[in-house]
Amino acid sequence: MDLAEFLAEWNNASDKVLVHTSGSTGEPKPLWVEKRRMEASARLTCDFLGLQPGDTALLCMPLDYIAGKMVVVRSLVRGLRLINVAPSGHPLKSLSQPPVFAAMVPMQVYNSLQTHHEREILARIKHLIIGGGAVDKALEAELRSMPGNVWSTYGMTETLSHIALRRLNGDTADDWYTPFGGVDVSIGSDGCLVIKAPMVCAATLHTHDLAEIASDGCRFRILGRKDNVIDSGGIKIRMEEIEEALHPHLAFPFMITKRCDKRLGEAVTMLAECDEESADDIRRICENVLPKYWRPKYYIFIEKLPLTATGKPARAKALDIAARM
Repeated sequence: MDLAEFLAEWNNASDKVLVHTSGSTGEPKPLWVEKRRMEASARLTCDFLGLQPGDTALLCMPLDYIAGKMVVVRSLVRGLRLINVAPSGHPLKSLSQPPVFAAMVPMQVYNSLQTHHEREILARIKHLIIGGGAVDKALEAELRSMPGNVWSTYGMTETLSHIALRRLNGDTADDWYTPFGGVDVSIGSDGCLVIKAPMVCAATLHTHDLAEIASDGCRFRILGRKDNVIDSGGIKIRMEEIEEALHPHLAFPFMITKRCDKRLGEAVTMLAECDEESADDIRRICENVLPKYWRPKYYIFIEKLPLTATGKPARAKALDIAARM
């Protein structure tokens, strides 16, 4: 979908818009959402960030998904001037001036930090929100000294983009997400986050995100996905924890998944985007860095990691790859 197609859909007689989930835990699913709730979500973000009419906003994500659509809706609701560039891994490459506001995925931010021109543009963005995937510790450390306002977002298609932000840089950097006004969060009996955000979603959302609520009863942090727990020999291990521990030590793209194992039930498995000649080095790093029960039992070397269209790890596809090897 291009911008003209989305604007035509937005301006038609229907009170709903068709969006698709990202597909990070399975096949993308269609979802009809109300335009008035998208407008409410847009106002929440614009008010939180203090965006003003005439501010520029960068559209650099696909309009097939909620994140891209919401950039446009924020522009319409607040009177922002939209800068439309083709979705790519280097969305700042063609810009000569920074936008006031930009929404990017972690891969785009990481890539932008690798070249001088793009890094300069990135540093001058006044309000940068990063969503569509976790911001790892190494990337967070690089962003810590950025002069603008840099935020990690928490949300999903069902919440019409994000319902909470976490500051990544400056004196107010935080490990906890702060929900927007009117959003209530709690922890369900399964340890997962429960969201009540009636202005953007009529139903209470029971997520699959393992979470913890801060002592103030408001802020929260995400521990991992319930679906991403490996039960290995009776020990429960979160895939995200292993990945976080290894990221500073491995220079190539990788992800942790699991496969069935006769002895352990489920075994930690690494998908690595490198050649098999690196196997001994990788095993040695894992032995030095990881606790015994976190070390991968299986290593699978592939040409490209499975990712969704928005750059998230495609966990369901990773499970399929591991099961076939």
